[in-house]
Amino acid sequence: MLSLAPEVEVLARFGRALADPIRCRLLLALREAPAHPSDLAEELGISRTRLSNHLACLRDCGLVVAVPVGRRTRYELADPRLGHALQDLRTAVLAVESDRTCPDAAAKGCC
Repeated sequence: MLSLAPEVEVLARFGRALADPIRCRLLLALREAPAHPSDLAEELGISRTRLSNHLACLRDCGLVVAVPVGRRTRYELADPRLGHALQDLRTAVLAVESDRTCPDAAAKGCC
């Protein structure tokens, strides 16, 4: 029998990575193109220290990799399929958001 634990753990890691708006913005920026930390910090308008913490989280989740380029390090998505997955997820969330059919949404504040 196939164990789902590894699949669940992978999804949980992905969820943790997406739980923070800065990490989401980082992933979307890296979906467009690989980048150096200084460029990412400037693009996102955050300090290098804060960026470093978020990049470490994304590396630990297995979503980005650090690629040495001379004396600098460039970051990119660990797998090109992640870019497609992020786009699919964005599209799905937008579709769900525009279809608010949950009758308890207003009362529960859930949807």
